[in-house]
Amino acid sequence: MASQEIDALAGALARLPGLGPRSARRAVLWLVKRRESDLPRLLDALATVQELLVECDICGNVDTKNPCGICADPRRDARSLCVVEEVSDLWALDRSKLFPGRYHVLGGRLSALDGVGPEDLAIGTLLARLDARDDDGGGIEEVVLAMNATLEGQTTAHYIAERLEDRPVRITQLAHGLPVGGELDYLDEGTLAQALRARRPVG
Repeated sequence: MASQEIDALAGALARLPGLGPRSARRAVLWLVKRRESDLPRLLDALATVQELLVECDICGNVDTKNPCGICADPRRDARSLCVVEEVSDLWALDRSKLFPGRYHVLGGRLSALDGVGPEDLAIGTLLARLDARDDDGGGIEEVVLAMNATLEGQTTAHYIAERLEDRPVRITQLAHGLPVGGELDYLDEGTLAQALRARRPVG
């Protein structure tokens, strides 16, 4: 039988996505065997992230600096903005290296069942970003609605598209080669790449 402290560590790891109780126990045993080499490095990395982790004031991404690396990158196309539900979706899309623009994280999706309305999402800051102009007078020209292919995701995309109707921007969304009910974070890069290439106008 393991001690209370080891059981507590296994329980904490088991709460991580993709790790059940068995996998968590295996991870604890792996760390115990490497407590002189790998465990200190893991603890240092966790402590550093805990100390430096911030949410980007511009897009809502999570990084160790504010603004985040994507918003601060001058090579990014400031005319294209990809709207996603969660930070995990942003990371999944950016791994494909096919979208050259910037992102906006809503922080969720509309859901009447869960009591999530427009005021609970970062839609107001999205509209403010669209109304802002760059120093050279330019602004956002295309908004890509990269919502998950769920009922709530598509409801959110439809709502945002309606809110943007009176703005001079091109509104597109990911092609529906995405599986219905699928979430971006679980899709392979080939599927994401095809969806990005085949995005189409809304409406």
